[in-house]
Amino acid sequence: MKRMLPMLRVICVLALTLIVLSIKSFSQLSINTSDLEAGITIAPSNFLGDLGGTKGKGGNFLKDNNLSNTRILVSGHVSVRATDWLYARLAATYGNIGGDDAMIKANGGLEEARKTRNQNFRSKISEAYVAAEIYPTVFLESDPSTFFHKLRPYAIAGIGVFHFNPEGKDPLTGEWVKLHPLHLEGQGFPEYADRKNYGLTQINIPLGFGIKYYTSETVSISLEALMRKTFSDYIDDVSTTYIDPNLFFQHLDQASAIVANRMFDKSVGAANRNSGGKRGSPANKDSYYAVGFKISFRLGGNGYGSLRCPLITRKY
Repeated sequence: MKRMLPMLRVICVLALTLIVLSIKSFSQLSINTSDLEAGITIAPSNFLGDLGGTKGKGGNFLKDNNLSNTRILVSGHVSVRATDWLYARLAATYGNIGGDDAMIKANGGLEEARKTRNQNFRSKISEAYVAAEIYPTVFLESDPSTFFHKLRPYAIAGIGVFHFNPEGKDPLTGEWVKLHPLHLEGQGFPEYADRKNYGLTQINIPLGFGIKYYTSETVSISLEALMRKTFSDYIDDVSTTYIDPNLFFQHLDQASAIVANRMFDKSVGAANRNSGGKRGSPANKDSYYAVGFKISFRLGGNGYGSLRCPLITRKY
């Protein structure tokens, strides 16, 4: 992760620069509603973290994607045009993510340890972000009446804030219980001073791409893929090693300690109750992504002002 931090910093600076340039258009628009779009996105989503995965060694990208864990994220957005090639987007998202070791298809390899671990989680996600939409092909458009010039690929980069609250299934009762208050890896315990209690509201970096098609002068549809890089390894409440379960009874109330004692190690067969045994990997931070359809409506009727846009009947 340390090797990734300089790259993430560069991405953050670039995204923020583009966003600042684009939101300056608000002061220049007066505001011309023909420069505004609003719409919704419905997107199947997946979580990439410690839980779940596929055969072999766990990874931190699409290699460990479990399609059976697909959930849905729904977003609403408003975008404002800064230039022909640059928009600023403000969006809010709500939905669910999850992960489950039981869904791993074991093939006798390194994935066996994760399947035996038998942990699971689910969490609601609420998110807000601001991002720059970059449309590089507008510089190549000469005759917008053609089909291909009504298609616009674009890239997205931004910064956001999201809230999560992981839950795990109690192996005794089958009920879903909130994991954050149980400190299952000793977060906040004095015996583990390096494991701070993680916050449930954190920063993320939305990165992605899409392709937009204008069905008319006021409506467009898009296929969009958007990854959210995060700075937390506890979205699924799994990150590092098992702790001594006796510590739950020292630092939690009796009822919580009993539940934590069941939840921290749900291994199939021999339990990993030796303090220091591997429970997760802190090498990579968690992320989640969504690929879905977006529909946008141009505000202000058919007027496009100075916006060079691929219209069916307009000629230069």
